[in-house]
Amino acid sequence: MIRTAWLVTRKDLRIEMRSRVLLWQVVPFGALALLLCGLALGPADAGHSRAAPGLFYLVTLFVALLMINRSQAVEQTVGTAESVATLGLDPAGVFLGKTMALTLELWASATLLLAGTVVVLHTSLIGTVHAVPSVLVTLGAMACAGTLYGALSAGNEGPATLLPILALPAFAPLLVAGERSFSAALHGGALWEWWVIDLVALAGYVAIGVLLYGVLEE
Repeated sequence: MIRTAWLVTRKDLRIEMRSRVLLWQVVPFGALALLLCGLALGPADAGHSRAAPGLFYLVTLFVALLMINRSQAVEQTVGTAESVATLGLDPAGVFLGKTMALTLELWASATLLLAGTVVVLHTSLIGTVHAVPSVLVTLGAMACAGTLYGALSAGNEGPATLLPILALPAFAPLLVAGERSFSAALHGGALWEWWVIDLVALAGYVAIGVLLYGVLEE
């Protein structure tokens, strides 16, 4: 399973590095969306508003949905499903591999978006740095859930529109917990109680994916 996960992770990341869709399309979209959020707040409120963590996660959600669709589109190319069946790859390993690749892509995008949050929304640099661990955990849980719901929607017509309907209810508690953790880091509050939600969700989605990803693919 671990070997399969490593192979799938390398495959997805290599495809992304060659296509550069993440670099030239997804990340610029996130940066522009964050800039629009700053313009919506206005220069007077951008540095004083408590909306910055929520706006960061809202933009990250849009970016994540694009990445999930992109991750599943790779599996829908001609011959990919047949190759997986022929090689007899462990579905649990495929799930873990795609989740890890998606997680790394989300982390890379979030790094740039956090920098944009400091520049555009004028959040505290120190507070933003303190929020990084909670952001990483939240995005890891989102990647697990996104891989599951991406596989569930990929076999239907128009998955790009079906995915948000399926995934948003699952993402909602993660986004709330992530936003509260980010806000606590910016304003000196306690973080641990919101980490529990993200950590439990992360463990739960990993367990479900390992057990059921093969069924969802079918």
